[in-house]
Amino acid sequence: MHLVCVTGPPAVGKMTVGRAVCDLTGFRLFHNHMSIEPLLGVYDFGMPSFQRINGLIRREVIAESVVADLPGLVFTFAIDLDHPGDLAQLHELVEPVERAGAPIDVVELYAPQDVRLAREGGTDRMDHKRSKRDVEWARSHVVDLESRARLNTDPARDGEQLLPGHRHLRLDNAHGDARATAERVVDELGLPRL
Repeated sequence: MHLVCVTGPPAVGKMTVGRAVCDLTGFRLFHNHMSIEPLLGVYDFGMPSFQRINGLIRREVIAESVVADLPGLVFTFAIDLDHPGDLAQLHELVEPVERAGAPIDVVELYAPQDVRLAREGGTDRMDHKRSKRDVEWARSHVVDLESRARLNTDPARDGEQLLPGHRHLRLDNAHGDARATAERVVDELGLPRL
């Protein structure tokens, strides 16, 4: 089992690049909205019950991936790098993979806000992320979230990584060619190809 954690701000292409990596490797995709969307019919986003159950689903899926003998799992998420609780939750999520001695890589995607705002309303997002179908809200959410959270590492902070001790690949995904980005991920991390 090989865990590839794809992170970055909303609409940077985490799910799309993750899917392309899976197409090249045979890994499975667990994008962040696979746990978010089912809960939104019952709980408001961010309320304690939502947070608890969302975390539980993610922990169980990642832990089960180790014992299910999957070739690999691509997990996507957004994280506030200045929020200790977010970082602690990430470490908790990957702990079963670390305990098993399986490899973990972080792929961090970044793109300018204007590029990401233009992606809101795209077919892929509308098909897989029901909560993003209100495009005006989704765009304002991108702006609001970015005003209060740091969603990408800072290259000026020498060696800043989400998971120290694991490989961390930082890629510009402004071009929107998910296949090209996935090719770089597979090549630079040496992931097995189908």
